[in-house]
Amino acid sequence: QVQLVESGGGSVQAGGSLRLSCAASTRTFVKLAMAWFRQVPGKQREFVAAANWVTHSGSGTYYTDSVKGRFTISRDNGENTVHLQMNSLKPEDTALYYCAASNTIVKITTAPDYWGQGTQVTVSS
Repeated sequence: QVQLVESGGGSVQAGGSLRLSCAASTRTFVKLAMAWFRQVPGKQREFVAAANWVTHSGSGTYYTDSVKGRFTISRDNGENTVHLQMNSLKPEDTALYYCAASNTIVKITTAPDYWGQGTQVTVSS
């Protein structure tokens, strides 16, 4: 079983930045595709960003259109962690952010195999 623990959430004013982190408890981290999702009350969980096993100069990363140019996903396979750097935050970015993992890149954006508990991000205007 893979355990994912998020951290770094908080409250920030519009235009500010936050860096989310996700620690994975597994010896097979390098074989997992990783992703971030977010959800607001009454809405479906939304895909935000994903990274495959190995990324090089941004290749192998994917983003939803609304965060392109503002958010950056990265991973450190040596530390079993994935990060989401969020810049130029907007009130509409307010949501509960979840870390996710999948054994195959094919399902990472739609049906991940593992989920974290979530960390709250609140952006005020």
